[in-house]
Amino acid sequence: MERSSKPVSSSHSIMSELVLPNDTNGLGNLMGGRLLHWMDVCAAISSQRHAGSICVTASVDSVEFHSPILQSEIVTIQSQVNRAFRTSMEIELLVDAENPRTGSKRRCNRAFYTFVSVDSEGKPKVVPLVTPETEEQKVRYEEAERRRDFRLFLAGRLDSDGVQSISDYIDAVKDAHSS
Repeated sequence: MERSSKPVSSSHSIMSELVLPNDTNGLGNLMGGRLLHWMDVCAAISSQRHAGSICVTASVDSVEFHSPILQSEIVTIQSQVNRAFRTSMEIELLVDAENPRTGSKRRCNRAFYTFVSVDSEGKPKVVPLVTPETEEQKVRYEEAERRRDFRLFLAGRLDSDGVQSISDYIDAVKDAHSS
């Protein structure tokens, strides 16, 4: 049976939240756990749009916290499916904070979540493939496979045959952080 395919754009989701006092720590910064919750919801929307079924969080990795998000700022979370495997999908999330008084915006976080599509009995279900539409999406699509190999290697589910892909991933991460 041939699997259907959906464009990346069909999974795109944007969510906005206002940081209220109950969302902050003693310094007036958004608590990391609250942000991770909001990101999980946004990623769930993207994965379910792509899969057309209920999806559950399988892993959260590479959460990068670049700057604190302050009380009264507006948080905008964007997510999309970068690549679909058999039953799992990698969802990339970008988080921006906006000062509503000045209108200034900054990138605060980036993360990758893995979701698995499940049927009504909670069993993994095959998902449509992803069709990248832009050059940037094609790069993200290719990078997603290296990240998946890295996750599987760390979980003990990938043997040394995947080492080259993992080595390439580590080199790419080093290059990205040195520039």
